[in-house]
Amino acid sequence: MDERLLKPYDPKETESKIYKLWEESGFFNPDVCVEKGITEKNAEPFTLIMPPTNANGSLHAGHGLVMTIEDIIIRYKRMKGFKTLWLPGLDHAGFETQVVYEKKLEKEGRTRFKMDRNQLYKEILDFTLNNSKNIEEQVRKMGASCDWSREKFTLDKSVIKTVYQTFKKLYDDNLVYRGNRIVFWCAKHQTSFSDLEIKDEERIDKFYYLKYGPFTIATSRPETKFGDKYVVMHPDDKRYKEYKHKQKINLEWIKGPITATVIKDKAIDMEFGTGVMTITPWHDTADFEIAGRHKLDKEQIIDESGKLLPIAGEFAGMHINKARPLIVEKLQKKGLVEKIDENYKHIIRTCYKCGTVIEPQIKNQWFIKMKPLAEKALKLIKQNKIEYIPEHYKKITIHWLENIMDWNISRQIVWGIPIPAKLCIACGHGMVDLENNISKCNKCGGNVTEDEDTFDTWFSSGQWPFITLGYPENDDFKNFYPTDIMETAGEIIFFWVSRMIMLGLYITGKIPFKKVYLHGLVLDAKGQKMSKSKGNVIDPLTLTDKFGTDAFRMGIIIGNTPGTSLALAEDKIKAYKHFANKLWNITRFVLSNTESFLFENKKEIKLEKDDKKIMEELNAIIKDITKDMDNYRFYLAGEKLYQYVWHNFADKIIENSKEKLKSKNKNVVLSKQYILRYVLEKSLIMLHPFVPFVTEEIWSIIKKRNKNDFIMVTTWPSFVRNKSSKKQ
Repeated sequence: MDERLLKPYDPKETESKIYKLWEESGFFNPDVCVEKGITEKNAEPFTLIMPPTNANGSLHAGHGLVMTIEDIIIRYKRMKGFKTLWLPGLDHAGFETQVVYEKKLEKEGRTRFKMDRNQLYKEILDFTLNNSKNIEEQVRKMGASCDWSREKFTLDKSVIKTVYQTFKKLYDDNLVYRGNRIVFWCAKHQTSFSDLEIKDEERIDKFYYLKYGPFTIATSRPETKFGDKYVVMHPDDKRYKEYKHKQKINLEWIKGPITATVIKDKAIDMEFGTGVMTITPWHDTADFEIAGRHKLDKEQIIDESGKLLPIAGEFAGMHINKARPLIVEKLQKKGLVEKIDENYKHIIRTCYKCGTVIEPQIKNQWFIKMKPLAEKALKLIKQNKIEYIPEHYKKITIHWLENIMDWNISRQIVWGIPIPAKLCIACGHGMVDLENNISKCNKCGGNVTEDEDTFDTWFSSGQWPFITLGYPENDDFKNFYPTDIMETAGEIIFFWVSRMIMLGLYITGKIPFKKVYLHGLVLDAKGQKMSKSKGNVIDPLTLTDKFGTDAFRMGIIIGNTPGTSLALAEDKIKAYKHFANKLWNITRFVLSNTESFLFENKKEIKLEKDDKKIMEELNAIIKDITKDMDNYRFYLAGEKLYQYVWHNFADKIIENSKEKLKSKNKNVVLSKQYILRYVLEKSLIMLHPFVPFVTEEIWSIIKKRNKNDFIMVTTWPSFVRNKSSKKQ
């Protein structure tokens, strides 16, 4: 009996040792598996690109789920004989990382706005690289069998080179343009966002009905009304048929008499409010579109810090939140307030990181025309070229792609991939300049300056599948692209998954992955979303340290159906620590009762009737589990294996074998020994993707390991009905 089995299973003592052996074996690398004869040279490839972890902190429970699901997929496919590549990576995470670092600066009494750009970049780079080492070790602790030799970082030179080439191609194909358009602006962080980085919140505010000449207009933001000189109504609204398009009307307004112009536009909702409104083109997307259609003036009322500009007269320089009640007071004194609704429920747009109310601004930025890219993606998605798990995400994706907006990819931050462009000082024209050789504007001949903006981090990560595989010349791209599956969180279906599909098709002409597996959120034990402010964030490494990584993996996967959120409770993880111990005790019993058994003599054994039945039941389980694994139903496969090992193997097969093993009939004993060893080994193999550490440790005890004898590269069991039947 191996002395390790004489004491209880200890994950802390085992896991780091096992992972070191795995890494030293080289079997995480598909090339090594081929070289050592583990995988056939002409085996079918299977590729999974790890979603790059943000290199700005530590792993959280969501990462723990990602690593578990993806490692289960990879270990299963490796055991099935595929040439299996799981490529790991880290994301510089642009704005996300800069926000984390800004909080650090605040604690130190510093601010990025008073720092040299190069110094700030260097500090964030050092911060990120230190975090990267920490995260890599945490990923190892989760048991991730990824190919570390191929690891990528979104700021690698090869990555940046490809990102720049993509940007240039988009520019040359007239799919990238620089223009003055409405952007979503955060006054706190002083940067613009795309539409996807805005958080909609329901709030109750005051709603003001104001007299605008002969009309009543309604607004929740009177502070934006200083420049309102256009009054808009639907051309079919009979209430206002006496007013003509472009008609001039003299009226009294906030600062005194003005002349307003009537605009008729079908964008107006006749059912909302009074059916007539004034527009503020600089600070509202819908108003901007109306102004564009009718070639109307656009005046800035609020600056980028949320303060009123000189157009606001006596309120200039005042923050809009402070100015609002004072402006309303002035309007009331002038008799221009008809009524105030105190309980106006509406949706406002906020910064997803700090909650600051987004202030739309017209800014000169780089935009990608998304409709042409979306059309190609839509065609293939509708043809079912990409499978969505769960399927309802397909409809969600189609709806978003059919209503897609142009993508603002400019960020006014230091941390990230710099946009390789020159800007004309005179006319604002933008020119992509990969070689840094443009010295004059090609539009007006004016002097140029470097664009100081960086790319939206999703622009680089949106190219992740083909960039990581070395597009276009690298053998990895030729051998492993398109990838087989993209597994990630359902909440970034638009941020990342859909953009990868569009950019992958655009650059390579092929879909980047054949399947999309989308998991839900990991919630706390009470079913609440985790957040630092609530103090309910679960650190997966705290749980793995306490109960073992295998217990965490089983606890987070069983019952976790794709696309749905999972409540993670410590008691659940604790329960699966008992399962690892049970497996250890089962092994001790089986090996202690089969030490004299030689598998090479199994041909001499005639299985007893009850053992034949056990074999049939096990084969049925193998078939059932394999079907679940092939269909990505890991939550079912894990549960079935748990039930089979604990309640069938341990409670029934082992208990019923105890008397038989004492039999004086040699064949009865041999039959029972054979079955115990057979069931144990097949169970261990099927359990390995779920609980890799304890199964590998037990396997080393059973097999007295040689160099290549790892359960990690053992062949997945085939379903065999009986000795004469063919493999199914």
